[in-house]
Amino acid sequence: RAAAGRGCSLLCFPPAGMYVGCFSDSGRDRTLKGAVFFDLRKMTVSHCQDACAERSYVYAGLEAGAECYCGNRLPVTSMGPEACNHECKGEKGSACGGVGRLSVYRVEELQPGSRKRRTVTYRGCFRLPENGTHAFPDSLVQANATVEACSGFCSQKEFPLAVLRGWECYCAYPTPQFSLRDAVDSSLCGQEPELQRLAEYCEVYQTPVQDTRCTDRRFLPTKSKVFVALSSFPGAGNTWARHLIEHATGFYTGSYYFDGTLYNKGFKGEKDHWRSRRTICVKTHESGRREIEMFDSAILLIRNPYRSLVAEFNRKCAGHLGYAADRNWKSKEWPDFVNSYAAWWSSHVLDWLRYGKRLLVVHYEELRHSLLPTLREMVAFLNVSVSEERLLCVENNKEGSFRRRGRRPHDPEPFTPEMRALIDGYIRTVDKALREHGGAGLPGEYVPR
Repeated sequence: RAAAGRGCSLLCFPPAGMYVGCFSDSGRDRTLKGAVFFDLRKMTVSHCQDACAERSYVYAGLEAGAECYCGNRLPVTSMGPEACNHECKGEKGSACGGVGRLSVYRVEELQPGSRKRRTVTYRGCFRLPENGTHAFPDSLVQANATVEACSGFCSQKEFPLAVLRGWECYCAYPTPQFSLRDAVDSSLCGQEPELQRLAEYCEVYQTPVQDTRCTDRRFLPTKSKVFVALSSFPGAGNTWARHLIEHATGFYTGSYYFDGTLYNKGFKGEKDHWRSRRTICVKTHESGRREIEMFDSAILLIRNPYRSLVAEFNRKCAGHLGYAADRNWKSKEWPDFVNSYAAWWSSHVLDWLRYGKRLLVVHYEELRHSLLPTLREMVAFLNVSVSEERLLCVENNKEGSFRRRGRRPHDPEPFTPEMRALIDGYIRTVDKALREHGGAGLPGEYVPR
């Protein structure tokens, strides 16, 4: 550790971990691209290190005072210390990169009080792809290879999958030939190692590191000629859809609003002006004629209003990842919310159907149940060409950072009969309007036909 006494400049070593140096960070070819998050107000070296340690990465890189990147390989181009001239937003006197420059630290261990290291997840037993072990980019063969040893080896090599066949360990990405869709009976992988090896079956584990084939994102290189909205009622999964679109296309999404929480989670387009045309599409919850006609086309995301209302009430009361308290549900706040927001759910869809110039209607439930086919439609609508490998990477990273965790602390549908009658009426109205617009109507699970 460097002393924090007199004469200590901006580039003193931080109290945790080891400072490695200042490096160039060249956009699409960046080596530290595992986990990414920003914090415009409170970024610190230890905060970034903990995030990287939790995901089993070796290096933590900080850029522009507020951005954190993780990886297991050092960037290629070393820079002079003066190039990393920003200090962390939440920690004076610390090296926190610069514009296109990374201050890189070696991660030592999780700091006290931080979350635990992420664990390995069993994905199932699978038959090896037709071309066998040649399909796997890296391997480790050792006597009695364990899940821990194989996962550790593949994590170090930055692969999201660790594959065990007998005593052989292979590292892999999901591919069209090895998509992890056709699991077989786990007992087929429970044989003696030699029999398992001959039978061509393998156990697959998800490592703590991220599939990085789809984490590189940037602003559009030239201003978009087509101004596209990603429109939804609040609570309909807009943030999750943005996560999927960004990772599938490699381009940032924008927003009609500025949400610092979303920016901190890696939505860099949140800070960009919504009319800049540097983003692939722009989030909006607006539904007035003027706000709709500003856009040339739109993806209209619709979710079951019962679910949307609960999600938005949770967000209003407890933020993006929290749950409203019992007192909120039992107060007059909840029925007042349902009365006003249920009508908005309906009018939002009706207005976009009426004034939208070119629409792709996407149902949240279809995106959840049939991710890749629905995402392919969305990407094609956005006129972006995407490889199948990149889409499989999105599927592997599908949840992002904005799913509420844990058991919800209340009845998931606290609706009275009067509320249901009101909402069901709006469902019928929207279903009819979608059919008249030439669509298939709402999914059956919404509709009290």
